[in-house]
Amino acid sequence: MKQHEAIESVMRENGGYATLGHLYQAALKVPDCTWGTNTPFASIRKLVQIKRKFFKIRPGLWGLSEARESILKKFSIDKDASPKEKEEFGHSYYQGLVVEIGNLKNYETFVPSQDRNKPFLSKKLADIATLEQLYDFTYENLVNRAKTVDVTWFNERHLPFAFFEIEHSTDIQNSLLKFIDLQDFRAKFRIVAHASRRREFDRKISFDAFRPIKSDVEFMDYESLSDYHSKISASVALERRLNL
Repeated sequence: MKQHEAIESVMRENGGYATLGHLYQAALKVPDCTWGTNTPFASIRKLVQIKRKFFKIRPGLWGLSEARESILKKFSIDKDASPKEKEEFGHSYYQGLVVEIGNLKNYETFVPSQDRNKPFLSKKLADIATLEQLYDFTYENLVNRAKTVDVTWFNERHLPFAFFEIEHSTDIQNSLLKFIDLQDFRAKFRIVAHASRRREFDRKISFDAFRPIKSDVEFMDYESLSDYHSKISASVALERRLNL
């Protein structure tokens, strides 16, 4: 079996699409396919980009070209989908990537109750987040505030390690206000958004009101997030392959 056929096989088993992270972990396990290279992940990444059999759905997410129409319709991002439907897919997709990265890095992950039934590809966010309830890690008013953050990673001491807000279209300032309320915890704060919103982030984080957290908040665009997801997945796949 050729390498691009192994990729195609994985996508078919997964509903016609797959993240690069999933391909990194599954394609190397396909029987009768030899990856005679020291950089199989680079080969996978190159093949999905150059083969007409595949098309890019979103950063880090690829599908079978023959199933393009059905895939786009399934995710409500086809030409007939409303702007709201497309926005909801984008938000929950990137939210899911953040959750999966946290899981791969051995953090416990939490998404707000109102988001748990939102789809992440073929699953729900509730299926991949490891926590059903947020830990009571501090005063009730601050815990309630933390419950509204899009994704939270917790360390082994049940304390927040990182807070992520996915800013697909809403005002970045609202997320920064949440981070201000949570500033007394030794946690990382991340705004995840399209690269075009970087200037907006830079302008608002420079407001005097956000000076206490300016050095703790970082901006991450969607391409960087998907690349991080792919690299973490590749690292884990390599460790399993080498039985480390």
